[in-house]
Amino acid sequence: MAATATLEPAIPEHLRVERTIPANTPKNYQPPFPAYSARFPKETKGLVTAIIGVQGKEKTEEHSPEYRQLVGFVEKKQGASKPKYWEAASVVDNRGYYNEVVIPYWETKEDFEAWKIDSGFEKWWSSLEPGSGVGWFLEVFLPSIDRFETVFSDNVEPEGVAHMRESVSGTLQEHVYWGSMRDRLPVSQTDAIPGEKTTIKPKTATANGHSADTQTRRIHVSGRKNLAMIRSGQDWSDTKPHERKLYLDTMHPVLIKGMDFLRDQGEEVGCISCRFMDVIPKDPSTNNTSQPTDKTFGLAYFDDLASLEDWSKRHKTHLDIFGRFIQYAGELQNEVSLRLFHEVMVLRPEQQVFEYVGCHDGTGMLGAAV
Repeated sequence: MAATATLEPAIPEHLRVERTIPANTPKNYQPPFPAYSARFPKETKGLVTAIIGVQGKEKTEEHSPEYRQLVGFVEKKQGASKPKYWEAASVVDNRGYYNEVVIPYWETKEDFEAWKIDSGFEKWWSSLEPGSGVGWFLEVFLPSIDRFETVFSDNVEPEGVAHMRESVSGTLQEHVYWGSMRDRLPVSQTDAIPGEKTTIKPKTATANGHSADTQTRRIHVSGRKNLAMIRSGQDWSDTKPHERKLYLDTMHPVLIKGMDFLRDQGEEVGCISCRFMDVIPKDPSTNNTSQPTDKTFGLAYFDDLASLEDWSKRHKTHLDIFGRFIQYAGELQNEVSLRLFHEVMVLRPEQQVFEYVGCHDGTGMLGAAV
């Protein structure tokens, strides 16, 4: 990037206030490569996204009947309350369970609440009984507009919440320096957003622990003060053969190692849950395969933003990811077709819903339900 490039603040003008907490941006800072953020209408107060999943022992080549049930709810022609966008993903977790999820987005809490009734989801969800050999989980995030931020390496192809955007920012100022994630959050202008440290059960030590107990129960987990949620994705579907090989041989394995650390030993760094998920074809009526696409994302919940920042800045697994990407971009002379994105939310307790029916005790927020 040229030294004279015009940079744009990540926080849109209508959400900027006088800072009582200084930004971390270095003086006269120029990011080494461009990044962009989704822009939403000024009247936007917040949004809703959900992780709605099914958990079973068998991985199937085709979409499972239980996954089809979930698709039925997000695809029903129920008018205005229908999700504005949704996608699908899967993961085999570290207990060997196969998890399939749908991830729908709504523009308002009112739309989400109406959808639960209009689609029949609420009645169905309330009727579920644990102990059938299949687990179900519902994780809902309802951040206000000042409590989430987005970053994209590409300013054309939307991902996740950006499907509801009004426009795209120019090249961001707050990017590729330690503390830039926090600087992109409007709430961080006046709030240090501290979370609650807690005892997180070791992910591997509970394999023969209380799983049977949680698998016979419906469990609601209370929201936590300033829980940090990050969904960070990779899309190599449009890469040319040389870059594709470079990514799969050198970048992807380092990424997997970092995600495995958060999944299996995340309690060391305040990570309550991490799922490294494959994006899968979402519509069984047009593509009845559960085989992965050329897209993945890490979905992680940290006890607070500081823990996520500390892992990013200090832990070898993330420093290896970050360092390898800088090398990767350099080897391609910054002509990178790999698309990257993330969305980060820091949530009040009332902006979180977690409920698990018949799931093992390493699922999602159950790891913090001590």
